[in-house]
Amino acid sequence: MGRQFDTISFLSDLGVVDEHVGVVKSVVRDMAPHVQVIDLTHHIAPYDVRAGSLALARAVTYLPSGVVLALVDVGDRRPVAVEVAGGKGVLLGPDNGLLASAVAMVGGAERAVVLDREEFHLVSPGGTLASRDVFAPVAAHLCNGTDLEELGTIVDAATILPGVVPLARDFSGVGSTDEGIGVHAEVLWIDHLGNCQLNIGLDDVAPWGVAEGTLLQVTAGDQTRSVLRVSSAAALGPGAIGVLVDGSGLLTLVLDRRSAADELSLAAADQVTVQPGTESGNGAVSVPINLRR
Repeated sequence: MGRQFDTISFLSDLGVVDEHVGVVKSVVRDMAPHVQVIDLTHHIAPYDVRAGSLALARAVTYLPSGVVLALVDVGDRRPVAVEVAGGKGVLLGPDNGLLASAVAMVGGAERAVVLDREEFHLVSPGGTLASRDVFAPVAAHLCNGTDLEELGTIVDAATILPGVVPLARDFSGVGSTDEGIGVHAEVLWIDHLGNCQLNIGLDDVAPWGVAEGTLLQVTAGDQTRSVLRVSSAAALGPGAIGVLVDGSGLLTLVLDRRSAADELSLAAADQVTVQPGTESGNGAVSVPINLRR
């Protein structure tokens, strides 16, 4: 008998227009009526593993102990479960890189299994719908105290597909002498207000001296704009672009009551250059995130 849980945190690309999310929650309710399901979001764009992975990583350190059910681009991907934090949490999801960043955020994987024990799944009247027939009942069994190793075959966490996150790159002293100093960065996420979160924090630009009120320069595509380091978008004047440290500790481009993404014609994964001077650059590199501790 394993640890019992009373909370499932649920993130998906299933949307809420049709019945899929409700059916998953109903299966859990039927099998584990003591469990509360927290809906993190079901509006991840269809098949957007990158966005789902980043959303999960932003949220995971704030979630209560329990099961995390992350279902983005499930398809016929291998279903896996990863135990973390001394057994205080188990992340369930497809083996497509979705879980890796969140697992890394909470200290790395302990045990990992492929969910291949069909006796713990629902019988489908047709083709298997993994969210309903595999992940929902397995989540309920975990909450009821079924040990992880009963639910599937133990695998080395290193065999589970890693996620890939963009890594900012300082180009000070790199390349031609007229390139100047700065950081090649990437837009990680754009929220519904149009604020653009970058993959850099204050440490990446600290050598320049970036106290509040400092002007930086951002190049996005063929646009180069001055941005003001602020603590709040409300400190900006009409049309002014600012950069602040968001709740995740990352630099975010903002406007007051307007969309920075629209102003700069930015989308998630676009590359930008942040500099204290007048020159621009482009480029970013990526590094894999593995689940092994």
